[in-house]
Parts: sequence; C-alpha cells; structure tokens
Amino acid sequence: MNRRELFRISSAMGLAAALPAAAAAATRAAAPAAPLQPPASGPIPVAFVISDGAVVIDFAGPWEVFSNVKAAGCDSGSSFQLYTVAATPDPITASGGMSVVPNYTIANAPTPKVIVIPAQSARDPKLLAWIREAARTADLTMSVCTGATVLARTGLLAGKSATTHHGAFNEFAMQFPDVKLKRGARFVEEGNLASAGGLSSGIDLALRVVERYFGRTVARNTANVLEYQGQGWLDPMSNSVYAKRRVSTDQQPVCPVCEMDVDNRTSLTSLYRKRKYYFCMKECKATFDASPASFT
Repeated sequence: MNRRELFRISSAMGLAAALPAAAAAATRAAAPAAPLQPPASGPIPVAFVISDGAVVIDFAGPWEVFSNVKAAGCDSGSSFQLYTVAATPDPITASGGMSVVPNYTIANAPTPKVIVIPAQSARDPKLLAWIREAARTADLTMSVCTGATVLARTGLLAGKSATTHHGAFNEFAMQFPDVKLKRGARFVEEGNLASAGGLSSGIDLALRVVERYFGRTVARNTANVLEYQGQGWLDPMSNSVYAKRRVSTDQQPVCPVCEMDVDNRTSLTSLYRKRKYYFCMKECKATFDASPASFT
C-alpha cells in the first residue's frame, strides 16, 4: 500500500444518504480543549500505534516533537517516554518500504497517557479494541492524517468533531456520518480526543499537545530546537485552503472522490449523466461507480 492509497478510506457504498446529516453536524462547534496535567514526576508515556502502511511522517513528526521537549522539573531528560505498539511483534512495513520493529505489542505495552495514531491500514479488531480500552485512561488520543479513519473505527469519534487529510474528506464524511468533519482544520480538539489533517499537520498537533501540558513557551522552544517555522500549531483552522471543495474543469480536472489532480489524457474515466469524470486511481473509480450521485 502506497501513501496515496492511504489517503483513501474504505468504499463508501450505501452511505450517500448520510451526507446531509454529516454536513449539518459539521457546522456545530466542538468543546474547547482544556490544559493537560503532566505527572508529578517522570516522563509522560506516549504510545504510537502502527501497522503495515503506517505513513512515516505521521508518526516520525510527532515523535521528534515529543522527544525534543525539555520542560522544567523533568528528572529523566526528556519529558515524554516514547514507544511503538503493534498487534504482533513482527516488523511492520511503513510507507516507502521502511521496516519498523515495534517496541511492544498490545499484549505487553505500558499504559499510555498519550496515544498517536498515524495513517495506516489497521483493521485488526484486537488492535482497535486496545486503542478503545487504552483511550479510557489516556489524557489524549490523537490521530494524524487518515489515522482518523482508524480512530473512527473504534467508535470513539461518534458524535464528536474531527478532521483528516483533505483528499479523504468526501469518503470520510460518507463512511462516518456520525462524526462532525471539519474541513479546513489544521487540527481539531474535543475533550480527550484530537485529530490532525494530513502529514505535516501532525507536527503542529504534537506541538499543541506540548503546549497543553507545559505551556506555550516550552512548545515554542521545542519548535525552535527543531528549526520548525510552521505556525499551524497556533491556529487550528490554518488549513482553510482545503475548506472548500475543489472544482473540476476541462483544463484542470480533479478526481471527484479524493480531489487530487488527474491527467485527462491517461486517467481512468466514467460517464455519468452525460458528463465524463476522471480518476486518479482505480479504487477511486470503483468508489464513484458504486454511488456516483454522492460525488456530483
């Protein structure tokens, strides 16, 4: 599975009727996020949930943020204890072919206070159950990119606000009509859950988590150590460029499912109501063909 395929979500067949409800729900505001309380001593345990297809920047970006936090009073160097968790001890194949050996499995992982869920292909019921159970006592469970799909599969996002990669907006809204999708959000916080947009958005959400634990000065110092100049962590709606759905034209066609650019000379096509639609890959064409009215 490549990175672009991870921007897709499972087929949206039969879910078109849920779109009006999802659109209405998305207009309701989420509750403001409260500060997080660090422990009296010791680092904050952070579990990175991984499976095959995990997108490297989705977990490596937040990993670097958390590993570079130095808050006053921490007695063990870093303020966070970081580890990966998978369903089994076998190496997983991340995006680009990177092989990652998990630190722990769901059978022996330490209890986390923060859970990070990158984009990946996770569907293992046992892994989803572990996330659901661990989230009960965690300070925060956060997804990055289409990791929001994994988080939504646990049921924890039902009735709550979230965002995901802009290329997955349409399918996410159809597959999870009970989640209030926020287009144009760099990240979304609601209670003990949070979600980031695509890829680099995870860095900003991680910095925001640092701020919630230790304050803005510590978060800014962490960004400076990383030489990270992005300001998205200060503005949750800074992905506003993705708030409006892209319009396909003959000069610049976009895939109606994921809104990625396509080449109308070589792409797959479908004809619906006398109009030709172009697709970036066969999976998007199959999703469209199953319920074309949902995308038009």
